[in-house]
Amino acid sequence: MKPYEGLNKNYISGEWRDGTGKTTYEVKNPYNDEVLQEIKTASKEDVDEAYQSAEQAKEEWLKYNPFERSSIMEKAVQIIESRREEFVEHLIREGGSSHLKANVEIDFVIAITREAASFPLRMNGEIVPSLVPGKENRIYRKPLGVVGVIGPFNFPMYLAMRSVAPALAVGNGVVLKPDEQTAVTGGILLAKVFEEAGLPKGVFNVVVPKLEEIGDAFVEHPIPRLISFTGSTPAGRHIGEICGRNIKKVALELGGNNPLVVLGDAKVESAVNSALFGKFMHNGQICMAINRIIVHKDLYEEFMERFVEKTKKIKVGDPSDKDNLIGPLINRKAIDRILEQIEMAKKQGAKVVLEGKVEGNVMHPYILTGTNDVATAQNEMFGPVATIISAESDEEAIRIANDTPFGLSGAVHSGSPERGVEAAKQITSGMVHVNDQSVNDEPLIAFGGEKDSGLGRFGGKWSLEEFTTVQWVSVQTEERESPFHTNYLE
Repeated sequence: MKPYEGLNKNYISGEWRDGTGKTTYEVKNPYNDEVLQEIKTASKEDVDEAYQSAEQAKEEWLKYNPFERSSIMEKAVQIIESRREEFVEHLIREGGSSHLKANVEIDFVIAITREAASFPLRMNGEIVPSLVPGKENRIYRKPLGVVGVIGPFNFPMYLAMRSVAPALAVGNGVVLKPDEQTAVTGGILLAKVFEEAGLPKGVFNVVVPKLEEIGDAFVEHPIPRLISFTGSTPAGRHIGEICGRNIKKVALELGGNNPLVVLGDAKVESAVNSALFGKFMHNGQICMAINRIIVHKDLYEEFMERFVEKTKKIKVGDPSDKDNLIGPLINRKAIDRILEQIEMAKKQGAKVVLEGKVEGNVMHPYILTGTNDVATAQNEMFGPVATIISAESDEEAIRIANDTPFGLSGAVHSGSPERGVEAAKQITSGMVHVNDQSVNDEPLIAFGGEKDSGLGRFGGKWSLEEFTTVQWVSVQTEERESPFHTNYLE
């Protein structure tokens, strides 16, 4: 099978073309700065054409019967499965993914696309009783129309497909704007997949603009009825404000400050293993990654010793080496931001118990101890930095876990699963995992956050609801009397 070619173009109206923007963006390998693609970026006019294309082409897409739409989505699954190694290689080179993380991401992509393939057959309506004699109330589930999707750099293929596949499957047109740093894995490859799968031209479009050139045009455009955004809370808040002003739906999956709570009866070895995975998977560049580890004082010293010992053994370096579990961060700016936060935490009283080092864009793990008030505990690190906090009691551990404006994911370890569940229910978070770590996602489960971590839910029937609307159509089967009926008039 021939690898995909021409991965430096925008995909608009079913055509691969250069953007008409002012910039040529260099997509680089974050490990060695190798230039992978040079993309002529999209302009406001390109964004407008992409939305116009999706608006027009969705009419043809809706004429496909549900089994045909489902078949095209299944074909996309087969293509992804057959091109797994090709896509894994792209994720490693473009995003700095380890082999482990890249394969996990492809698994997620396959799972959500397969789940979305069932959506055309689940667009069920219903008939509801009426207060009015002779009236039949029908509720029809329909696509929204056109959906705009903005993807992030960290899990670029999955976090784009999580919105793209469900939105397409239910009959919407879609325009996707990937993060330019991962434009290939976050957008261009998806367009290649759906083109090969036989999706009608123009239904799905991918544009790679520079934000400095288009401003808010992607969100403000009048055509999309929903903007799905995954990224930072400040950006999400801005997008939410625009969508509110323009009366359009928004689905936001934003930042997190995710706790791992180790209760006093927890099994320390199990909690340490969960902490390693949940903190250092993809270098900590995951919205669900553990940011704070809150340990009951009776287990604190033992946990600390084992966690530091095992962290030192994690292999760090070139992500193309299958033995390495930590590779580069996405860019130098991310390194500098994290180092600044570490220095601030130290001034606030945090102690560095494992001091990493920086080699290019690769950051070795850092472990700090301190209170919930230090910078590395207050702010999402999005890197391989863990802050460990001692709690006087289980109750205090839960209080500390909730002492944040965020509420995306979290985890609780306890010797009693049900005790762990009771603790989890007290944590204000969209997702909490008992005797596990915080990085979990499944295609049938509601995924999303509380507080400043977002709005809406992805996955399973919740995605079906996010990307559709309902219409009430009533049918009066016998003449209805009213005060204006001729019998009541002089």
